[in-house]
Amino acid sequence: MNNAHNKNVLIFLLSSIGLIALPHVGHIPKVLSVFFYLLLSWRFTGIWKRNWLPNKLMVFFLTVCGLALIYSQHQGVFGRNAGTSLFITALALKLLEIKSERDLYLIAYLAFIVAASQFLYEQSLFMAAYILFVCCVLFATLVCINSGKPQPGAALKTASIITVQAIPMAVVLFILFPRVEAPKWLMFNEKNQAKTGLSDYMKPGSISDLGLSGELVFRVKFTGALPPPRQRYWRGPVLSHTDGKRWTQVKDMEFGRFLDKIVFKGPPYQYTLLMEPQDKNWVFALDMPAVFALPLSRNANYQLITDENPDKRAEYKITSYLNYNTGYITRTEYKDATQLAGEPSGKIKQLVKQLHGFDGAPEDFIKHLLNYFRKENFHYTLTPPLMEENPVETFLFETRYGFCSHYAAAFVYSMRVARIPARVVTGYQGGELNTAGNFLEIRQADAHAWAEVWIEGMGWVRFDPTAAVAPERIERNIDIEQLVQGGFISYMPAGAAQEAFNWLKQTRQLWSNIDYNWQRWVINYNGRNQSRFLSSLGIDDIKAMLYWMVCGIGLITALLSWFLLHQKQKAVDPVLRIYNRFCKKIIKQGLQKGAGEGVKDFAGRVKKKLPEQAADINRITGLFIKLRYGRNATLDDLKLFKELVEKFKS
Repeated sequence: MNNAHNKNVLIFLLSSIGLIALPHVGHIPKVLSVFFYLLLSWRFTGIWKRNWLPNKLMVFFLTVCGLALIYSQHQGVFGRNAGTSLFITALALKLLEIKSERDLYLIAYLAFIVAASQFLYEQSLFMAAYILFVCCVLFATLVCINSGKPQPGAALKTASIITVQAIPMAVVLFILFPRVEAPKWLMFNEKNQAKTGLSDYMKPGSISDLGLSGELVFRVKFTGALPPPRQRYWRGPVLSHTDGKRWTQVKDMEFGRFLDKIVFKGPPYQYTLLMEPQDKNWVFALDMPAVFALPLSRNANYQLITDENPDKRAEYKITSYLNYNTGYITRTEYKDATQLAGEPSGKIKQLVKQLHGFDGAPEDFIKHLLNYFRKENFHYTLTPPLMEENPVETFLFETRYGFCSHYAAAFVYSMRVARIPARVVTGYQGGELNTAGNFLEIRQADAHAWAEVWIEGMGWVRFDPTAAVAPERIERNIDIEQLVQGGFISYMPAGAAQEAFNWLKQTRQLWSNIDYNWQRWVINYNGRNQSRFLSSLGIDDIKAMLYWMVCGIGLITALLSWFLLHQKQKAVDPVLRIYNRFCKKIIKQGLQKGAGEGVKDFAGRVKKKLPEQAADINRITGLFIKLRYGRNATLDDLKLFKELVEKFKS
């Protein structure tokens, strides 16, 4: 097939395949990426040096090598990563044996699968636009193959028009086609690269590692007023057990069945929380969550967890109260919340005694301890010194430089020395307001640790010792962008630097707002959200859904058909129009010009049929060639050509 060996078509096809595989460089092993692009480069070279292409034996050897590489890197060919590597390797190998038009079609269809597999890793708006572009380029290669005239520019224009025309129908199918969730046994249990950042344990300095991370954790949109910045605590794991260095969750959570019912007070805060993919089933609700629905549940430590796969982006509607009373404390809770790894040191006992921890009310001791942090020479820092041995004692009496985890651990430990139930709570605090979309963005840099103390008649009460030392950390977010970009803007004049920073921040917030709505309404449009959305439109069952889908597709098809049938015909060259009139006159004699027949050959056939008019036929044919292809044609020639055709009688 000529098209299979056409250089323009092959260059176009190979270039589009290179673009399609490019995003997968970060997903598949590097050795397989190198293998793919080596074979792609080999096939590019073969466009001009056909004798350099491998024979069947070499292709077989390369196939074995490819499979061996896949197996060595993935220990099999099943799963998301291994399957993607298999498709990419198969695509590269197929490029080496293009012999017919059929091979071009197979390669194009395989490339579409590789392009779609990118959404298994990333579903951002930018990536969707990129994949749409490369698929449009790949579609243009199919247009080139079928047209017989490989003109990449014209083919790309045609492919773009067809793609745009297909978008309305794709939107209707996206909204109305029933969402079918894949059963869990069909999902390969591969770990997602996204992490929460927080762990199920805490040790000195563990949370400070996240202090400069701008990675997004979740976004929150409130239906009404936002809670005050100093009360934006997003509850995560509760750590009650300590070995003197590490704080971990208790293993036995059965006491949660006997907890007193929470009494909520004050105004409720209703919000929609969009969690980013993570590797833990934690959902960070505003402390304290009161109203939520499945698949969410609340464990014994009042932390929300989800039963769904956490490595997928998920949205939840939650109502929280800032004021609450958790009620009484169980024996198990009391035991866990007063546990110590060993006998406290004399220094710590002396400090607790000095602050009236042994002989005063818990509320008084808490007040004295917070004043101690506030008035003594304690400092809040993102880079605290190492405290490998006796971290609490070292922090309280030696370094006095620490992050929120140091303050929370020292506070809770001191409470327990005084036999007051206390525990560490980890999560996030604050959140940057995106003014473009009026929602909060909570990032890893907002990771935080605070304390809970059980007080008679009040239940578990939150205390944040970090706020005593660095209230700006609680009332005002750490500006990660300012810290990261500080080195760049420091070389600019003060006014220009601030203006540039503000412009960059506004641009980022605008893009973040676009991405937020894309994630909510497109990526997160699962079966549950589809049912909720269609129900709001009065579409409550599958029958109505299919009815509206068929009607929508039919309406779009009718509109497109009307548009295509009523397009203005392209202006025809006047010379060609006159010549077509001449050809119509000849049809009366039973002669018709063939699709690929030259005008001279056609004239020869006509002269045999009408020998008495051979002179006129020669003059008409000669003038047509001169007017159509010559450089010296004049208006007089066109006028004469028109007169001869009008006078010609068949």
